[in-house]
Amino acid sequence: MNSELLLPLVTSVGWLILAMSALASHRLGWGQLAKMALGWVVIFGGIYVIVEWFLYVQGSASAVI
Repeated sequence: MNSELLLPLVTSVGWLILAMSALASHRLGWGQLAKMALGWVVIFGGIYVIVEWFLYVQGSASAVI
């Protein structure tokens, strides 16, 4: 493991624990929890696809010029 990756790894785990504890405080059922998780995956996945597409198009346009 690289020492430069230690701090981001620890902070990511900390944020994940914080988010999980906040979600657990709502005491939702597994079905509702799965729906919410899938919704967030779709949102962030869509944003990722849009950004990657924009960067691809930008790179293609600069290659033409």
